[in-house]
Formats: sequence, C-alpha cells, structure tokens
Amino acid sequence: MTKLRNRSAPAAGGLPAARERILNAAMSAFMERGYAGSSTLDIATCARVSKRELYAHFGDKQAMLAACVLERAKRMRLPFESPPARDLNGLALILRRFGEAVLREVTRPEVTSLFRLAVAEAERSPDIAHQLNAVGRNANRAALTRLLAQAKTHRLIDGDPSAVARQFLSLLWDDLQVQLLLRLAKPPAQMEIARRARDATETLLSLHGSRESSGDRP
Repeated sequence: MTKLRNRSAPAAGGLPAARERILNAAMSAFMERGYAGSSTLDIATCARVSKRELYAHFGDKQAMLAACVLERAKRMRLPFESPPARDLNGLALILRRFGEAVLREVTRPEVTSLFRLAVAEAERSPDIAHQLNAVGRNANRAALTRLLAQAKTHRLIDGDPSAVARQFLSLLWDDLQVQLLLRLAKPPAQMEIARRARDATETLLSLHGSRESSGDRP
C-alpha cells in the first residue's frame, strides 16, 4: 500500500496544529487515492493523531472533504486591490494584471486537482462543488465586477459590469481549464499567461470601451 505523504510544513517549534495536519493528510489522501479509497485510519496515521482526535475535529470523512475544499478554495481568492482607473490605458493595465493573477493562481496543479476532486464527488456531495464555486470562482468574478463598475462610473466602459466581467473571464480562459482537467494541457508558462491576459483585455476594450474615452485606447 502506498504511504500517504503529509504535505504540511512544520510550524516553528514543532508540528502544525492537529486540525491543519489532518486537513493536509486528508487532502493528500483524497488526491492520491480518491475519496472512496481513503480511510480515516490512514488519514489519522499520516496526520499523527488518534482516530478519536480526528473525529473530535471532524465528525466524519465527508466533513473532512468539505473542509479541505473550503480551505483551498479560499486560497483561490485573489487579494487584488487597485486604485480606480482614470483612463482606458490605466484600465487595460489593471485588467491585464488581474487576468495574469487569475491564470497564475487557478492553473496551479493543486488547484486543478481540487476541481477534479469536486467533479468526481459532484453527484454524492454537490455542496463541495457549490463551495468551490462560491468561495473561489464567484469571489474573483465579484472582484472583477466591482473593478468594472468603477470603470463604468468613470465612463471608461459601456455595458453591464457583471456581464462584461463574465465575458472577460471567458476570453481569458477559452477552453484552457477543460484541457487542464482532462490532462490535455500543462499549466501555462508566464509568457502564455501574459499573452492570454493581453489578448482578453484588448478584445474586451474593443467591444466595450466607452466611445467617450476612445482617444485613450491602448
């Protein structure tokens, strides 16, 4: 039987807290063996806790899976803050940076593995996919919508900011995430990330850049 790898880094002065060790051990198990093939005994052994301690933190294996997804989905939330753009050139720069940040974070192998896990458990545990979508994807879309709403306030774009945000993300991704999930593509290099972000930005502003600011277009 393959021994699980505990991927949690030791905290200063010793091991991480028990809950963190359990979550890291559980995530390793789920990714390496799948949900059904992961036993609570293996997870407890890898986390260096007793089964009693494991159940004190998490009522069952399903609760561990939900907590794993929630914790890692939070890491997908981009801490992206930027002053409002005052012209189209400034907006283009912000959009490119946002697009690069999204692709860089969400195409990491561990995030792709998280999506695969959510897909595999979608029928048995639909809440897992809902959490991943709400805490990760929707949070980033909401941040982009707020950015575009500010741009509209300054008359830099036309159209509904929420719809424009969805279109930008669609242009940014194309079918890349599907290819990653199916293992038909590798995570993009920085040059490819920059190209996708640039192309998505240029296309979006050509479609929705305000005519009043047309002289500022990049």
